[in-house]
Amino acid sequence: MNARLVGTFTTLIVFLVAALAVPLGLAYASHRTNRLLLDRRADATRFAELADQAAREDDYTGLISEVDRYASLYGAAVRIRDRDGAILLTAGDFTADDGDALRLALSGRTTEELPTINPFSPDTVLLAEPAGRDAQLSGVVLLQAPAEQARRDVTLVWGALALGTLVSLAYAVLAARRLARWILRPVTELDRTTQAIAQGRLDARAHPGGGPSELRRLEERFNAMADAVSAAMERQRAFVADASHELRTPLTVLGLRLENLEPHLRREGTAEYEEAMAELDRLALLVEDLLALAKVEAGAGAGGKEVELAPRMGTWREVYAAKDLTLRTEIPEGTVVPEAAARIADIALDNAQKFVPAGGTVTVSLSDRVLRVADDGPGLSDEEREEAPGRFWRSSSHENVPGSGLGLAIAAELARACGATLRLLPADPHGLVVEVRLPEP
Repeated sequence: MNARLVGTFTTLIVFLVAALAVPLGLAYASHRTNRLLLDRRADATRFAELADQAAREDDYTGLISEVDRYASLYGAAVRIRDRDGAILLTAGDFTADDGDALRLALSGRTTEELPTINPFSPDTVLLAEPAGRDAQLSGVVLLQAPAEQARRDVTLVWGALALGTLVSLAYAVLAARRLARWILRPVTELDRTTQAIAQGRLDARAHPGGGPSELRRLEERFNAMADAVSAAMERQRAFVADASHELRTPLTVLGLRLENLEPHLRREGTAEYEEAMAELDRLALLVEDLLALAKVEAGAGAGGKEVELAPRMGTWREVYAAKDLTLRTEIPEGTVVPEAAARIADIALDNAQKFVPAGGTVTVSLSDRVLRVADDGPGLSDEEREEAPGRFWRSSSHENVPGSGLGLAIAAELARACGATLRLLPADPHGLVVEVRLPEP
């Protein structure tokens, strides 16, 4: 937008300067041409009077002397013809084609205008003046006058106008850039702030400064909105964390009391007792996951600490071996990753051991700062992979599998917190790949 504003302002200024400079340059060229015409036509008129007098007296001596002196003094050329077009005398280097001018003068008319002088005009101009009056026409005076000085004057004025135009445009572009920056400063500040908020810095705020008053008010209202949203999200996280934390104790007590009741149960109540204990375990898991999610969203546990990933796989090998699953690792020895990435790997491995059938294989690899957990299980459809990172999402085919539906939601928050990118991809020929692209260190 800054470039478009500068371009628009500059274009308008170019048109404005051109609307002033071009007419001024053309007006001066026309004025200088008319001045040259008036000066030289006065000379041509005087020679016409002398030529008419010489024709009546049949004595051209004085005319020849006058014409020669004029041609030598002004560097001009003069040619005088009689009424039949014959050349009577020529002074100076007369090189112009005088056919049109001769016919004009023989018709009794004088040169009324010259081509407008410009830097590329010819070196000379031609004027014609009839000698005598009406039917008493005795001849024609043709004056080839130099135009170098007039052309030089026009060139200097046009050059000054061009230089002034360029200087004006330079200042105009500078002013347009400053004006565009001033107008867009609040927009730039809002863009910076929204980018920071999108990257997880919820405390980022715009700093009102220069700019139009309407955009400054927009900054203030944006800050107020960001404060309100941040406060609402903080209250939501606090509520979830407090509720999860407060529920842990009564759930633990309830579990102990149910266990104490087991010796007093009748045989026909055993199945319902086991179902109640399973629901209690599921509720406890849900509370734990909600508390973990609240901590991650609040920024706890997703700091910059790094851990080695390879030793962490040892525990999972035992879990996988107990379920007749194979865990393969392709992790360079000594490689460290952010703790948040290691927790994402734990979540992916926990999900895989639930859904991959016995005899399956799960591969954990780390290369070029891309962590991948790939399994050969049933996988998810394209639509399910889009929805899976949502909270409490569970596939219709996983209804009987223990879980809260918060694992991938927690993984997505962990990835956001450490600046990584989380993607769910299909495995070949079947299965699911959890890919975490880590930021550059």
